[in-house]
Amino acid sequence: MTLLIIVLFLVLLLAGMDVAFAMILAALAGILTRESLADTVMLPLTMLTSVDSGALLAIPMFILAGELMNTGGVAQRLIDWSLAFIGHLRGALSQVAVLTNLIMAGISGSAVADATATGTALIPAMKREGYREGYAGAVIAAAAMLGPILPPSIPMVVYAVIANHSVIKIFLGGVIPALLLAGGYMVICAWVARRHHYPARPKATWAARWQVTRASSWALAMPVLVLGGIRYGLVTDTEAAAAIAAYALFVGWFIYRELDAVGLRRSFIESGRTSAMILFLLAAAGPFGWLLSEARVNQSLHELMLSVSTDPVVVLLLINVLLLLVGKILEPLPAMIIFVPTLLPLAHELHIDPTHFAIIVVVNLMIGLQTPPVGLLLFVSAAIGKEPMGAIIVQIIPFVLWSLTVLALIVLFPPLATWLPSL
Repeated sequence: MTLLIIVLFLVLLLAGMDVAFAMILAALAGILTRESLADTVMLPLTMLTSVDSGALLAIPMFILAGELMNTGGVAQRLIDWSLAFIGHLRGALSQVAVLTNLIMAGISGSAVADATATGTALIPAMKREGYREGYAGAVIAAAAMLGPILPPSIPMVVYAVIANHSVIKIFLGGVIPALLLAGGYMVICAWVARRHHYPARPKATWAARWQVTRASSWALAMPVLVLGGIRYGLVTDTEAAAAIAAYALFVGWFIYRELDAVGLRRSFIESGRTSAMILFLLAAAGPFGWLLSEARVNQSLHELMLSVSTDPVVVLLLINVLLLLVGKILEPLPAMIIFVPTLLPLAHELHIDPTHFAIIVVVNLMIGLQTPPVGLLLFVSAAIGKEPMGAIIVQIIPFVLWSLTVLALIVLFPPLATWLPSL
């Protein structure tokens, strides 16, 4: 039965079917092959229970906040502020792309939303300044990966629901890895800029910087409010999501006045579509995960890993290899939904800190956004910049190597993920 549902699932994916429908049909086929037809009731039941969690309310709120931010002019203010402070560095626009995505990561929690917002403005500008073919798209694809790692993060909320672990601890665990990734990306941008003589802009005066900071202060306050509120226990993750959505609406409509009735309607529609897609995917994973559990796939993988080694570091390396391969085939959310319930008992038995394990899983699967054949951020950047996919893949290699280096550091030095949540 296990082989049947997995093969059918892969065949349906290769045929171009949506991931959620492929999981539902594969699960239905598996259920119909079982001895008791009474098991058919598990299809709707597990779909319902998979999304029956109050923590999931944060997902549509964070998505709405991101849409309102992009429509209301917040993204452009962050780009202007970044240009004022680091625009004098060689390869300034690539550095600005990383810094802007880092700030936006503390607001939206969505890699695709961040890539769309910054890529639309910066990829054409980088191409006009003579950046090599594919490099502008590669920078955006790499920098946008910070969105799901720096809190708030939609994948982290999903992981917390699946693992029944503290969302806030996972959020805080992602801060240091995200800063390491961003710092490395900026060093790579500086190195590439010097090598290819990319231009810099005149250094802004402190008066100009103060003026831009004052104009951007409402936008800059967003990540501070989210992280500060969660860090000091003033709001829960769900309350923070609702508050930041209301804040984004207020700033876009009353402060920057770039959000109108048409933009508001479009933001609600787009956030509704994205939220429905994510939540339906979670529901579809319910029966699929139940069947894998009934087939004792968890136990089989558990025994296979422990037969190789009982050393937690070695097992973590094996899990990394598995998740990196999975991330090349599946998008992060379905991969997380399918494999996290299987890997959690193994991490628990080896006494791996649950927050540490959560960050390892999230960073692993986010690297998949940068790598083919799935590489969702590669496709987004290519579509926005009208650049060939092959050129972007070649140019993103240094960024992927740094991402893998940070992942290795997280595995070998758990305090990188656990120190901040432990405070």
